[in-house]
Amino acid sequence: MTRYLAFLRGVSPVNASMPALRAAFEAAGFGQVRTVLGSGNVAFDAPADDEHRLEQLAEAAMAAQLGKVFPAIVRPVEHLRGLLAADPYARHGIPPEARRVVSFLREAAEPRVALPLTRDFASVFLVQGREVYSAYVPTPKGPVFMQLIERAFGTAITTRTLDTVARCARA
Repeated sequence: MTRYLAFLRGVSPVNASMPALRAAFEAAGFGQVRTVLGSGNVAFDAPADDEHRLEQLAEAAMAAQLGKVFPAIVRPVEHLRGLLAADPYARHGIPPEARRVVSFLREAAEPRVALPLTRDFASVFLVQGREVYSAYVPTPKGPVFMQLIERAFGTAITTRTLDTVARCARA
């Protein structure tokens, strides 16, 4: 069995209960299902398989069990551990006070505009495979980095802080 993590787009405790999400993933036939935090991160075991197929199974189970679907982006936990170990933030001179963010794409894609994109102490600075790396220093202008990510890659993504990715990699 392989340990996977599904990052679900648009989930919050207001629009989906974590026990209901867990039940939907169990109904899909996944084992050792566990939610991580309340923001749509679901760890599960499954035979090694194509990640896109696992995304489809998860989404079909959510539709059947919850009556709604949250787009799922699946990664093996080992992949997340490698992503954390590589630490591209250090190589790109991101200041220590910056918040580190990873956005997950379903398919590898070139950005629509050249990187790095920067504005108001936010930067989208790297795409590697199906992950986009960003950082920001909080300002009163809010999450400017999300506007930059969407400008470069559209909205078919889901984003997590590096701390959340680390928690998911331990699930």
